[in-house]
Amino acid sequence: MKIITYNVNGLRAAVSKGFAEWLAQENPDVLCLQETKLQPDQYPGEVFEALGYKSYLYSAQKKGYSGVAILTKQEPDHVEYGMGMEAYDNEGRFIRADFGDLSVVSVYHPSGTSGDERQAFKMVWLEDFQNYVTELRKTRPNLILCGDYNICHEPIDIHDPVRNAKNSGFLPEEREWMTRFLSAGFIDSFRLLYPEKQEYTWWSYRFNSRAKNKGWRIDYCMTSEPVRPLLKSAQILNDAVHSDHCPMALEIER
Repeated sequence: MKIITYNVNGLRAAVSKGFAEWLAQENPDVLCLQETKLQPDQYPGEVFEALGYKSYLYSAQKKGYSGVAILTKQEPDHVEYGMGMEAYDNEGRFIRADFGDLSVVSVYHPSGTSGDERQAFKMVWLEDFQNYVTELRKTRPNLILCGDYNICHEPIDIHDPVRNAKNSGFLPEEREWMTRFLSAGFIDSFRLLYPEKQEYTWWSYRFNSRAKNKGWRIDYCMTSEPVRPLLKSAQILNDAVHSDHCPMALEIER
């Protein structure tokens, strides 16, 4: 089973940059999208239906903002929209699809870059997210939590750890949360399989950052511990250029 996560930073814009052709070539079984930035009536569904995908969207109430989706070749047994927490669900940040005993999530963690208020919102979200998935794990133990976490965990995950030490996304308290999260029985699949590989999934549009590979690894396919034996491969697909992020692919035995 091949699962890809991708923050497209506007799905309609990505489609105009050849996203559908790229998807046809990669041909994942499940595609988790973040920052779709559209309402259901703006979704170019026919593009993805032609490729054999069923689409499940969870959009933000605010137009042109946030939003997550799961596209899948196999019809899920159940789709859960949101976390049952209004502050987050209004922003379209979490969607889950169940396939037998496996659950795949597309999640978009808040960014704290716009100021103190959103940084505080992000820190509360991180605790609530961890509590939610820890509880979910009791009934759905096999979890794959794909998405944009908006956090680099270790210095290897960011091009300039010293200068970014006080920037949202690499703050000590964010990194400490991720350490706790991973210690609580979750796995960073890419880092597990490639302990020393320095690759990134996001580059600023400024300063020619992508060409210089001055990036951050903030997009993850996290899994719960019971999924560990199923992990086959993890890959950052940095040739895909439909967004300021690039996708990550995870393959598991099914």
